[in-house]
Amino acid sequence: MCRHVAYVGRREALGRFLVEPPHALYRQSWAPRHQRYGTVNADGFGVGWYAEGDLVPARYRRAGPIWADLSFADLARVVRTTALLAAVRDATLSGADAEAAAAPFAAGTWLFSHNGTVRGWPGSLAAVSQTLPPEDLLSLEARNDSALVWALVLARLRGGDAEGQALADTVLEVAAAAPGSRLNLLLTNGHTITATAWGDTLWYLTRPGGGTVVASEPYDDGPHWQQIPDRTLLTAHDTDVRLTPL
Repeated sequence: MCRHVAYVGRREALGRFLVEPPHALYRQSWAPRHQRYGTVNADGFGVGWYAEGDLVPARYRRAGPIWADLSFADLARVVRTTALLAAVRDATLSGADAEAAAAPFAAGTWLFSHNGTVRGWPGSLAAVSQTLPPEDLLSLEARNDSALVWALVLARLRGGDAEGQALADTVLEVAAAAPGSRLNLLLTNGHTITATAWGDTLWYLTRPGGGTVVASEPYDDGPHWQQIPDRTLLTAHDTDVRLTPL
């Protein structure tokens, strides 16, 4: 269910991570190598990035498959950034929310993605959703499980929780309410990456020249990729990665 990737480090073109590598996110949309659930990620895609001097990220999202967007390769070739988050989507349930349902979701300086599914959605999270202020529920960007998980994370962030704590507590809350859920969450503020491995694959790469990549699966066969154990919280800067059991 979906593939996603985030990067922080020196300024690079989007395509360096999303298009050019032999197994980049672009190719993972139809030929993922490590995806355990689903085979084709054709229900939308998106990329968010940070422009120099602007703390609020830009987003480019579409409802269809990434390979059908004839403009994306050009955009990815020329846009450069020091941080990005991108995803290709395999929808848990079909819906009418179009590109609004595609990650990354965004608020303020944050970009967010969820790879996985909430078991028993939507009924399984009915009680959990009541912990959110009504205005948060009414302003959900899409009617899917990922949008609600993002709302739970965002409420914690706005309440003052650190990013790792917000992701960890949300994963534990949702997993308790909906056992068997897959909750690989990915969050960046443009300077750090925070992620959870919970039920699906997650890898990281510390690049020799600086920068850290966190991804559902490696985009090449380089020897420096490290697989993250299941039920783990990752926090990363451009040169430092820390793993904490959940």
